[in-house]
Amino acid sequence: MRIPDYNQSPFITIWEVTRACALHCLHCRAEAQYHRDPRELTTEEGKQLIDQIIDMGSPLLVFTGGDPLMRPDIFELMDYAIKKGIRTSMTPSATPKVTKEAMKKSYELGLSRWAFSLDGSIAEIHDHFRGTKGSYDLTMRALRYLQELNMPIQINTTVSRYNIHDLKNIAKMVEDFGTELWSVFFLVPTGRGQIKDMISPVQHEEVFEWLSNLSSKVPYDIKTTAAPHYRRYIMEKHQGEAIASVPKLNDHIGRAAGINDGKGFVFVSHIGEVYPSGFLPVYAGNVRETPLAEIYRNSPIFQDLRNPDKYKGKCGICEYRETCGGSRARAYAVTGDYLESDPFCIYQPKQELAVRS
Repeated sequence: MRIPDYNQSPFITIWEVTRACALHCLHCRAEAQYHRDPRELTTEEGKQLIDQIIDMGSPLLVFTGGDPLMRPDIFELMDYAIKKGIRTSMTPSATPKVTKEAMKKSYELGLSRWAFSLDGSIAEIHDHFRGTKGSYDLTMRALRYLQELNMPIQINTTVSRYNIHDLKNIAKMVEDFGTELWSVFFLVPTGRGQIKDMISPVQHEEVFEWLSNLSSKVPYDIKTTAAPHYRRYIMEKHQGEAIASVPKLNDHIGRAAGINDGKGFVFVSHIGEVYPSGFLPVYAGNVRETPLAEIYRNSPIFQDLRNPDKYKGKCGICEYRETCGGSRARAYAVTGDYLESDPFCIYQPKQELAVRS
């Protein structure tokens, strides 16, 4: 399997355009606040950042937050990026700012996709996780708007102990809405997220098995985030057979192979700080001082993350370390060392088993 060279260019750039947000989600990595930070990148600085992204080969660009709609210039920035030829999407919060008019405007500008979070099939579960009463109803309204406008739908779900029992019901809703992509996040205990909110290592494997089986039965694509060991699970499960013979699994492996925090992935904060990902808050530089490409390519932090020989513990000797590598963000959140083994992966590498025997 050919893995792209992520030493030069990322596959995706996430720009946290603001940390302002009306919600108070239990797992928010940004610990978002109700008001905008006066230090945010200005409109012109944002356009300069977009130009820097183009210089890296135009990776996918996602406007995130906080809530991107809290920025009054978000459509100007969107228009600038799209006209420059960058495939752009946005992950707003489901608030009253999500209007049909706003969606229609973004669609006319050429935004490739809106993504909304759905963390429970009923209001009781979703609103608890989002820390805001009424969030579920606003999410339903937003998804119906997308349907009415015939816009592509992406639904994001963060798996936690609060909704693991509800995933089957959420999956049914994802299908009923005609969703194109279900992006399933696995909670990383950073920001407001806590280790106690996570599912166990064994439950990770159980969800992987369920997602793998589900992917062959539903009309939408399934993508995992903060779970590189799902790729390991798929390859281990189908060991000895051609993954290419299973179209959706082949697409997932091919699309995600090798991508990890700082490897094919880069995150820019609302004030221009650069991190390997939003879940791995290890500072590598600031685009106000250093071009994004220079930080991504030359930062010792990014270079270490892209070098599996630097990985410690079982991740360092695992036969799947090139395509998986373990969650560097979760390793950091739990152990304080982003090169340590992923503590929520139960797999025992063959080399380790051979040494034990």
